[in-house]
Amino acid sequence: MARDELLKTRWEAIVSLLSNRFADGETLDLDAIIYLIGLQELGQLHRKFKKDEKVNLMHIAICRLLEPYGYYEFEYFDEEGWPHYKVLEQLPPLKAGEQSVLMKEAIVLYFLEKEVID
Repeated sequence: MARDELLKTRWEAIVSLLSNRFADGETLDLDAIIYLIGLQELGQLHRKFKKDEKVNLMHIAICRLLEPYGYYEFEYFDEEGWPHYKVLEQLPPLKAGEQSVLMKEAIVLYFLEKEVID
């Protein structure tokens, strides 16, 4: 299977799995999946988050997802349990489609590492 086809197949498996588990089958978009990864990384699953905290959850997810690519490095957990990352390298300027592909690749890698998909 070609690399792009494999990515597409794995991405669709992740979307299906998460949509069925967290959205009663309604299809989750990329941002919703990033948010869920942020929740997973924070580990505080059973609490309500304010709007700014939701943005921070997405930031956590993006840092974690792009860490294997060398853009971020985990630094520490603060006193409230929130992970903090430092920037190692600035992301190159990417078009919207390129950003989307990078994030989908990173999410697929994340779920492969967590052994949720194969």
